Amino acid sequence: MFDRLGRENGAPFYDAVEAADFPSCTLRYRNQRWAEKIGLGGLSEEQWIAHFGRFEPLPDNLKAPLAIRYHGHQFRTYNPDIGDGRGFLFAQLRDGEGRLLDLGTKGSGKTPYSRFGDGRLTLKGGVREVLATEMLEALGVYTSKTFSLIETGEDLYREDEPSPARSAVMVRLSHSHVRFGAFQRLAYEKEDEAIADLVDYCVAQFYPHLLHEMNEERVAAFFEGVVQRTARLCAQWMAAGFVHGVLNTDNMNVTGESFDYGPWRFAPVADPSFTAAYFDQTGLYAFGRQAEAGAWNLAQLGGALSRIAPSDPLNKALQSFAPAYEEAMADAFFRRLGVEHTGENDFGFVADFLKWMTETGAPYEQVFFDWFCGAPSEPRADKSPAAELYAQEKFKPLREALTAFTPERPERLKHDYFTRARPATMLIDEVEAIWVPIADDDDWSRFDAKLKEISQMREAYGFEASRYA
Repeated sequence: MFDRLGRENGAPFYDAVEAADFPSCTLRYRNQRWAEKIGLGGLSEEQWIAHFGRFEPLPDNLKAPLAIRYHGHQFRTYNPDIGDGRGFLFAQLRDGEGRLLDLGTKGSGKTPYSRFGDGRLTLKGGVREVLATEMLEALGVYTSKTFSLIETGEDLYREDEPSPARSAVMVRLSHSHVRFGAFQRLAYEKEDEAIADLVDYCVAQFYPHLLHEMNEERVAAFFEGVVQRTARLCAQWMAAGFVHGVLNTDNMNVTGESFDYGPWRFAPVADPSFTAAYFDQTGLYAFGRQAEAGAWNLAQLGGALSRIAPSDPLNKALQSFAPAYEEAMADAFFRRLGVEHTGENDFGFVADFLKWMTETGAPYEQVFFDWFCGAPSEPRADKSPAAELYAQEKFKPLREALTAFTPERPERLKHDYFTRARPATMLIDEVEAIWVPIADDDDWSRFDAKLKEISQMREAYGFEASRYA
């Protein structure tokens, strides 16, 4: 457990903190599906609010919340003045396979790293994170899960949205909150022994197959594992048409799990320059540059690890990113298309597929929906709102390839979801349309309807997005 890492008052890994005392707690979202999976499904609403709104400790768990210490590169500028500023690690559990799970917060109050912030979260920000994580999980992305969202009865003032804004506290479920920035902070402070301790913790919890490795070899093997998982995550974002928006080193973790959603967007079309954050003026974290961002962030993690391991094996591990990314792109796109790998130039097909989507402006999610499982969906595709694009000569080689691939679990097409003309999407206009009735009339019907639609999509596609091994 993470609390066993601290030597004196948590140093140099975390600080014990207290949650804010909120004026009120109104439950707005409860992830019952995942609560059942981790043994918390039987909590009453009163108990749920006590634990995830008032933050009374779970039985036999952390006695106090832990604000984790970290630094990070933010838009490639190093910032030594950050850490868990409005969140903390609340509890740790084990899933049915013995893997460690974290329950972390967002909007739970001030910590030593809040600086000039109020440590709070707007309700709109919490709603957006629920929508992002539910959609990404349904599309097969290895993501954190929004576990709980509770409105807390405070007025918040923000420069970038109408104020006063409603407040909330959110709990997310993930396999790790150990960010690249945690290693960067220890390197910055020249805490070499602590870097080694943190590596050992991560290996024991997330890479146990490396426990037999010795010292420096273990560090390089651990880093290679992080490289491989980060490459897979970047590929999954691309296959989902997702733009994270703020790929700073403190927003990437050692399990390769997508988390911490701020100005995210789903791309309407395959536009490499499409950005999510209005403040990303140079397109640093644009849709088509997310793999570049992941590799750059990995280089910073490798630099921190070089304090306790030779550079050559770390560099070799970093160089595995490109081939790992190509393999992961083929895997992610073939999975999203519901077809089996051929083993022959699968990445070449993906490159051609993306090129066609980019050149034609084909609606991103519609194409995957129309051609799911390949040949069995051809009659559906020919009746699609995008059918004219599929009739064009330039699509012919892709059609031939898609119909030649072996469908993977084609029985999934029997699901009612595939009787629709258009797939479920989560474009920014839809997100805003869901929020407006909540803001104006406390009407959650559109929110509930969208979650039901996403649930249907998740069942239809049958992706397993909770696993990292």
